[in-house]
Amino acid sequence: MHHYLDITLLPDDGIGDYFLWGKLYQQLHLALVEHNQSKNGNIGISFPEYSIKPPQLGVKLRIFAPTESELALLNIGKWLNRFADYCHISSIKAVPEHTKFALFSRKQCQTNPERLARRRAKRKGETLEQAMQHFAGFKDESSKLPFIAMESLSSANANGDANKFRLIIEQKILPEHQPGNFNCYGLSQDATVPWF
Repeated sequence: MHHYLDITLLPDDGIGDYFLWGKLYQQLHLALVEHNQSKNGNIGISFPEYSIKPPQLGVKLRIFAPTESELALLNIGKWLNRFADYCHISSIKAVPEHTKFALFSRKQCQTNPERLARRRAKRKGETLEQAMQHFAGFKDESSKLPFIAMESLSSANANGDANKFRLIIEQKILPEHQPGNFNCYGLSQDATVPWF
């Protein structure tokens, strides 16, 4: 990752940061879906102001790509055009030479035993009752990590309503670069981005 740009939320008394992140990140996700159809998941993100205590993402998102042309090809300005009053998009810059590295990944919490049982029954060929017995005594897993409220447009219900979910984001600082691919949220289970 040799080039990046920053997206910074602009202060607005009427709209909260988490609401804005949900809307902006939905557009970023769509841009990455389109981009990843022709590339191998080579666009990553970071939140330079990420914090666990208190849990917050901050007001800045950094998008990384291996080359300046690949970041320009993402054309994020087009995707965020309707949010021009709410965010600032920087020009593309070169990543500083000496940086630390961070891994930003999605954390999924197991919170719904009925859904998990249906999934297990389908996967293992069990009845729903057998699968439910497996989850007897199940305790919801929760997270205090920062998240973005998202809507899944690909799994909308029969009424056309989008399913809402929390995109929980976990950060780990690592001593050296780790290669890998990024998903359509710019997150990865193994690939790092520069941290500065």
